[in-house]
Amino acid sequence: MTPKVTITLEEPLAGAAAEEFGRRIYFATGDILDFRFVTRDDLVTAVDLTLAPTGHPETVTRKVKAILDNDVLAQLIRPPKVIWSSPTAVEISDGTFARLRERGEVFPAGEGQVSLGPAMLHLMDALDDVVRGIVIDELGGIEYRYPTLISARTMHRCGYLTSFPQYLMFAARLHSDLDVYQRFVDDTRAAGQLVPNVLDRCSDVDYCLPPTMCYHTFAQYADRELPPGLRTVTAKGKSFRHEQKYHRGLERLWDFTIRETVFFGSREQVLTRRRWFLDRILRLLEQLQLSGRCEVANDPFFGNTDVAVSSSSQRLLELKYEIRLEVGGGRDIAVGSFNFHERAFGTAFAITLPDGETPFTACTGFGLERLAYAVACQYGVEPDAWPDHVRAVLGPNG
Repeated sequence: MTPKVTITLEEPLAGAAAEEFGRRIYFATGDILDFRFVTRDDLVTAVDLTLAPTGHPETVTRKVKAILDNDVLAQLIRPPKVIWSSPTAVEISDGTFARLRERGEVFPAGEGQVSLGPAMLHLMDALDDVVRGIVIDELGGIEYRYPTLISARTMHRCGYLTSFPQYLMFAARLHSDLDVYQRFVDDTRAAGQLVPNVLDRCSDVDYCLPPTMCYHTFAQYADRELPPGLRTVTAKGKSFRHEQKYHRGLERLWDFTIRETVFFGSREQVLTRRRWFLDRILRLLEQLQLSGRCEVANDPFFGNTDVAVSSSSQRLLELKYEIRLEVGGGRDIAVGSFNFHERAFGTAFAITLPDGETPFTACTGFGLERLAYAVACQYGVEPDAWPDHVRAVLGPNG
């Protein structure tokens, strides 16, 4: 019998606080198979949990309440401040992912993994070409291509290990020893599958799968002075975040592609570039007549005593802007973010400007699968069927 438990909230949650709680519940424990909010008068008064057979209601309740108390209620949560809304309202029919799957344009390949067909690939590439062109041609950016793996030392140095442990994905390998290899082969053959204790046979975890591209950039310039004139670096690559049971279609992937751009400089230089780039992208969205908004947001810090302070500060100081585009069914998804780091990464990686000062930094990131999916939801994937204003930007002659 599947265990179930209901947690009644001491104080009802509304709006943004309920959303914040909802995007954290699954990270409490893998024993939560599903959850449903109980509402009254648009307020969340309780949460119904469906548990795995191994789940203990008391233990699960303790963990969910800890997330609620430490990561949600301690925040200064307010309705998101919207700084831009699309002047265009696009009528969007629900079920785009199912239609793309029927025509072979998407294929679920595993948890949080989706394979893409030619039309979706063309759309992703077209969108990336436009963003890349702005960075290279209009901002004078330098482009690099980084390896997929990133060192665990770099992930520790940037603070990711202690800020977002819920997203971490590691790369491991067997111990370099002939006996280990032979026992592994023998045990795997005997079991007819990957042996369950494989990690016991592995070396120390030296590498991670990168959650984004900017950490590669900071590691590239760590412990040295930036070259004269270097202010903007961009890269596209595979990124990985363990999204637990939140993965859904092309909206929240464990394995996705990101175009990231990093700005270095004085505070004024970095903030000016971030704002210029944001305004430029918003003009692009208006040119494409995409329906959505841009709002002040925060990252889902997790698992340390600074969660509430970090999240609240991000919103109050407007350190993070997030672009959200509509995908039908009354839903929208985040497709891009514009983040200001103060001197945090310049200090952590001991980077200096030519004048000896520690640089301020900012980064922008676009999830290309999400961005392409939002366009597909609003206008489809076939260039011949796009309106003229979309084809003018993304078509073969755009």
